[in-house]
This record gives sequence, structure tokens and C-alpha cells, in this order.
Amino acid sequence: MTGTEPLAGTASFAPLVESLWDAADVPNGDLAQLTYASNRLGADRSVSNFGGGNTSVKTRDVDHLGRESEVLWVKGSGCDLATMRPSDFTGLRLGEIVPLFERSAMSDEEMVAYLARCQVTPDQPRASIETLLHAFVPHRHVHHTHPDAINMICGAANGQRLTRECFGDEAAWIPYVRPGFALARQVGEAVRNDGRVRFVLLAKHGLVASGATAEEAYESTIEAINRAAELVSALARGPRFGGRAVELPDRERREALLAEVLPAIRGAVSSERPKILQVDTSDIALEFVAARDAAALSQVGAACPDHLVHTKRLPLWVDFDPASEDAEVLIERVRSVAAAFRDDYRRYVEEFASEGEVSHDPDPRVVLIAGLGLVTVGANLKGARLARDLYHRAMRVMGGAAALGGFVSLTAEESYAIEYWPLELYKLSLAPAPGALEGRVAFITGGAGGIGRAVAAAMARDGACIVAADIDAQGAMAAAAEFGDAGVAVTVDVTEERAVQAAYRDAALAFGGVDIVVSNAGLASSAPIAETTAEMWDLNHSVLARGYFLVAREAFRLLQRQSTGGSMIFVASKNAIVAGPNAAAYSSAKAAELHLARCLAEEGGPHGIRVNTVNPDAVLQGSRIWGSSWRQERADAYGIEPEALEEHYRRRTTLKVNIGPEDIAEAVLFFASPDRSSKTTGNMLNVDGGVPAAYPR
Repeated sequence: MTGTEPLAGTASFAPLVESLWDAADVPNGDLAQLTYASNRLGADRSVSNFGGGNTSVKTRDVDHLGRESEVLWVKGSGCDLATMRPSDFTGLRLGEIVPLFERSAMSDEEMVAYLARCQVTPDQPRASIETLLHAFVPHRHVHHTHPDAINMICGAANGQRLTRECFGDEAAWIPYVRPGFALARQVGEAVRNDGRVRFVLLAKHGLVASGATAEEAYESTIEAINRAAELVSALARGPRFGGRAVELPDRERREALLAEVLPAIRGAVSSERPKILQVDTSDIALEFVAARDAAALSQVGAACPDHLVHTKRLPLWVDFDPASEDAEVLIERVRSVAAAFRDDYRRYVEEFASEGEVSHDPDPRVVLIAGLGLVTVGANLKGARLARDLYHRAMRVMGGAAALGGFVSLTAEESYAIEYWPLELYKLSLAPAPGALEGRVAFITGGAGGIGRAVAAAMARDGACIVAADIDAQGAMAAAAEFGDAGVAVTVDVTEERAVQAAYRDAALAFGGVDIVVSNAGLASSAPIAETTAEMWDLNHSVLARGYFLVAREAFRLLQRQSTGGSMIFVASKNAIVAGPNAAAYSSAKAAELHLARCLAEEGGPHGIRVNTVNPDAVLQGSRIWGSSWRQERADAYGIEPEALEEHYRRRTTLKVNIGPEDIAEAVLFFASPDRSSKTTGNMLNVDGGVPAAYPR
């Protein structure tokens, strides 16, 4: 959850942006300078959305035959300005493109095919959707962006008049046209026909600025943004979003409500595939969801065409009064309005779809809960965070445009034409293929240990987000850190009821819920029965029986609230079925654990919750048992020195000693994956190195 903005009433409608151009850092060469300018534009998301905007430079280059010609270098489709490298730009022979300006029309398909033939080399990325715009504007450097302050004007009902008031004869206004040949030609005409034009404002879309150098084009962009920001600040009237209408709960109550409701939200927005959620309770998000005009404002439409593929045309608005309503009321309301959203979305597709077009995922990408916060939805963590970041831009634009006299957006038909536009969808096709566990969250107890970390690594490779839970706080944090933002650590003693509940609460707040629970909290403590103390017995049964029960019970409560099924895997032991000497406490606790899993398989079936067990035998590689009391206890049991214990096992279990945590992880992954074991529950899988479970003598 984020919280970095000033409180409501103190936020500027459109803060000025700072020029990030540093002459001392500018590299030599046209393409290098274009890259530098692009990175500076992308560094400020109030200037350029993630993946949005495009930049170009016109140069003279020598081709493979030694001929000198003009080349247009333009951003490759699907790249992000903030991270552009020279290799992300596409070079096209400008002399073959400029004559297209004389045409009266050109379809998207013709344009893409034509531009592909103009590429300097065939292995470059596909050129930007708006390549023709860059070619038709005669200046050497052209920058197209979607700045907040500019889009407050472009998204205002009186945007054309405001453009004239802000820029006079220095700007041209272009009514909304979907990007492509027609828009490129109109922009080209506006700049070519009037030498006074320095800026082009595209209705409901963004800004085009240009210059003779990369610096000039960049600084012109910053100038235009700040002139727009000053106008907005001067003319904006009243409190942003109409002022507060709902009292916000304090942080403790807000987080308690969210933790209870998020799994239900996650289930409600995962009708076709599992989703990751991100919660945003930053000041602007809370200001918006508590505001008088927010419900109506949110349903006008997207603040920028570039947002549509990631946020959909409309968010899901959920009415809620934290002062008089509770979580159960909210859960039922969320399920109801989410179902209605899907129906509305399918009707929207049916109305505008061409023959052969199939509806995308009908669930919302943005959920606004009155008085509580913003929740964004994605097929993976990146998607959820991108939707969140783009909706931050949208809230600012809506607030500014509304304060200027009214916010307007693309019509439903115009929105559909962008959301289902093949040229826009092409960008999504560049993403890596999803993993088998994409969109799922794995909660792993014993997450700091060898088996827990191996399981986490295997699931993360398949696309899951990871919650590493362990009594060892530092170990859990180290384990989670391996997965970046897709990993979180929770400190939990599985024998403590409230600690387990808090761990699941943290998982829900981090990712919206849980799909996979790997119960792996371990204990290595044994002795001959005559020497087994009551404390040793209680400790084994506390961790391995009570602990597994508590982890399972809270998992069932969350999964049933989420209503999307799930998979639970107990990491037991061969001792659960073949007891060994001097381990009565451990073996009996593991047997209880195994039977608990079978009980839960019966109970979980009607809810789509599968429960299976993996039984490792002699997992010595990468195990923390070598640093525990178990090592001394086992050495004493065999009458040897602790240093000789590993060799003792090696001589007696040649194959077993080769079992490592990764082998256990593969078995767990099998049970976790719906693609591999969706019809399996109440089962056991022994990982024994190819030797039947029998205690070494």
C-alpha cells in the first residue's frame, strides 16, 4: 500500500514539472541523444505513462550499400520511454514514408505492412503506432506524450477554448481521432501550414512538441506542461472531486476491513483466471473514494486512450459507508456489483464487436470502494501495479478537467475501438508467456528453510507471488527478497493462533488473498522413548499437529471467502507412515499431520480445495537440520560423533542422500499446479530417492 501525497485540500491540481535535462550528462550522437531525452520524459510519470508516448529523430545515415539517405528513428512498439535503449528504436527510410502525406487515406493494415518494408533492417522492433505522425511533422525531433496537466485541458469539455487561452497561436487543437494515418496527416498539416505552431494538443489524448534538437524538443514539452499547469491552477474552482462526502476510518479499522474483504474481492474479479490485487490507500486515492463527485466522475471514461488496455473503460465503483456498514455487507455488495460489471462489459463488447472478435476478460481492473480505498487487479503483479499507476494519472486528470468545467472522455464506441484495436493489442503480445501459476499466491510456512526456499523458487519460476512465512524473521525476509516485489515475508509462530491469523491478514493485504498453502514448518527433535520428555512430546505435537491445524483452518476460512478453490500441500515425512526408532514424538506428530490432510481433503472437496501430502525421506542436502539439535540427537542414537553422521547416512542410503530440497519442491509443485493435478486430492507422494521408505539400520 502506498501513501506519498499531501492530504486532501492541500494538493495542487497540476503541480509544475521539473526539467531533468543535464547538459553535462548528454551523450554524443543523434540516437544517443534521442534515447537520453526519452529516458528523461519517462522518468516522470506525470509526463509520460508507462509504455505510453513516442519519440523520434530524423538523421542522415549510410545504408548497407554505402548510400546516404534520411532515416527516421522512432520508438519501437511496446517499449517504455523510461527504459529505452538505442536498440529499442526502429530506423525507417524517411524518403519512402513522406510521400504518404499526399494520400487521402490509408488503413491500419496497409500502414503496418508499408512501414515494415521501409525498415532499415528487418530485425528491428515494429515501429510505433504513430510513426507517420513523426514522419509528417517536419522538425528533426518530435516528442509525443500524455502529460497530466495537458490532459486536464485535452479532457475538459471546453478544451479547445482553454488551449487557445493557454497557448494562443502557438498551439493547434486536433479533435479526437484514433491514432493512425488520419491523425498523423492532421497533425502534419497543422504544423506545416502555420509556422507559429509549436505545440499540438490532441483532444482526449495528449501533446506533440518538436524541435531542431533533442534538448529543444524536450524543453518544449516541459514548457507546454508547465504553461498548462499554471492555467489549470489559475482557473480550477472548488475542492478537487467536489470535496469530502464520506468520513474515512482510521488506519487500523481500514486495514482490518480490507484484510477481511480483499479475498472476496479477489474471488469476485477472478471469474476467468486468478488475479493479483494491489491496495492503494495513498492520500489521493482516499481523497477520491471519499469525495462527493467521485462516483459519477469515475464512470465518465478513461482519462487517456493509452490507459484502456490496462484499466478498461470504467472502474468498478462500490458504495460503502465505513461508519455504519461492516465487512459482511461489503463482501455481498462487491460480489453483486462485480457480477453486474461483467454483464455490462459483455453488452459493451456485443454492441461494438466486429465479426470474429471475442470478449476479453470481463472482470474490472480497477475497484473503487467508497471511504476505503483503491484496489487494482492484474493477471500478475506487474499488471495490477500498472493499473494502479495509470489510475493515479487518471484521478489527477479527472480532478483537473472537472475543475475546469467538466471532464469528458472517449465515447463507448471510441473506447472499444482502442481497447480491441489490433495495433494496441500487439504490444501485449510482446510480453513473455505466462507461467503455469501466474496470478496465484503461494503461502509457505517454514519459508526460510531449505525446503521452503526451494518450493518458493520453483513456484516463483512458474509465476506465483510468494509469501514466505517463518518464525525466523530474518530468514523469511532473506527468502522473500529473492523474488523482489513478488515476495513478501511474514513472521509467524505456527503454534500461536493470532500469529497465524495475522500472517494470512498480511498476505491478503499484500496480494489480495492466497491460492496455494504449503504447510512446511519443521521440527527436528527426537530421542528414545525412555528419554523423551513431556516438553519434547508437546513441542513436536504443538508444531507439527497444532501448527498444521491452525495454518489449515485459517487457510480454509480465507479460501472459502475467496470462493476460487485452492491447493494445500502438507510437507510431512516418511515417518508419518514408516516410523523410525527413537522418534516417537516426531513420528506420531507426523502421522497426525498426514491424517489431518486426509480429513481436510474430504472437507475441502465441495469448495474446490485440494489437500495432498508430500513425504520426504532423508533430505540432507541444503537442510538446516545439520545446525540443529537433531544432529547431536541422531549421532547419540547411533553411538557416533556428530561429524560422522552424514557419512553414516551416506553409507546406508546411497540413493537417499542425493535427495535435496529441489526434489521435494518438484513434488510440491506437482500438487500445487492445476494443470498437473487438478483431479487429485487426499493423496500422498513419497520422495524417497528410489528406495522404499525404511529406516536405516
